[in-house]
Amino acid sequence: MFQTLPKTTSFEDFLEWKPDGGFYELHDGVIVEMQPIGEHEEINGFSSKKLNVQFDRLNLPYFIPKQALIKVPIETLLIRLMC
Repeated sequence: MFQTLPKTTSFEDFLEWKPDGGFYELHDGVIVEMQPIGEHEEINGFSSKKLNVQFDRLNLPYFIPKQALIKVPIETLLIRLMC
């Protein structure tokens, strides 16, 4: 018996596909629907806090929208997995 492997999705394909509604993440090339609770909300709050401090410090006209798409560098993920 043969089993076909699922096609992995690139980050660029994910950006083209992502609908305006709903919450989705790309994990190892697989699109996963998720709910922004728990650790996701903690990461969002921490990132917003740190970025907003820098925006103010540098007097930059930026803001953090309620929903944002963030691509985490693979090195960051590897470091987190090893800790």
